Amino acid sequence: MQKLLGAALMAGLSAGPVAAANVHICWLGQNGYSMTGYMEFPDELQDAPLITEEEVTVFRIAGYLDGELLGEWDKDTRRPDATWYLRYFPERMHFPTNGEILGPFDQGWNADGTAEDCAEGEFGFNAGNYAQDFCLSGVWVEPSGVPPETPFHAQNYPINDVTCRIPALLSKLG
Repeated sequence: MQKLLGAALMAGLSAGPVAAANVHICWLGQNGYSMTGYMEFPDELQDAPLITEEEVTVFRIAGYLDGELLGEWDKDTRRPDATWYLRYFPERMHFPTNGEILGPFDQGWNADGTAEDCAEGEFGFNAGNYAQDFCLSGVWVEPSGVPPETPFHAQNYPINDVTCRIPALLSKLG
């Protein structure tokens, strides 16, 4: 029995870390607003039809106005009552927007459908049936918004332009 437990322990220790898929986010709003971000999920989900916030292991975003940082948010330091819902099509590297999937939510990253629920000093992003836009210190940032049907693609390479003006040429545009 001791040999079996020892072998199981050694196998577990030598297995190494679980591989993770890396996704980079670059969103371009209106009037100089942009957002960059990064997320990870288990590698075996790369062919899944849909990934939600439940499967995401790392998630960080930062919002900008004319290249100047407005705020940041990540899932690991979020308030317990903060909005956190995410839908993602990994095969197409696409965040669905404007009702592309069944259900009441598209994207809510520290901002609900009103984009007014981020707390004082916080930043958030919302994509729903009215617009894709920012929330900053509990205030909807209407000038950031783009139409809800605007495609929102991810990419598999790091972002080097926080204004998101360089096109995501390597996105899988399904």
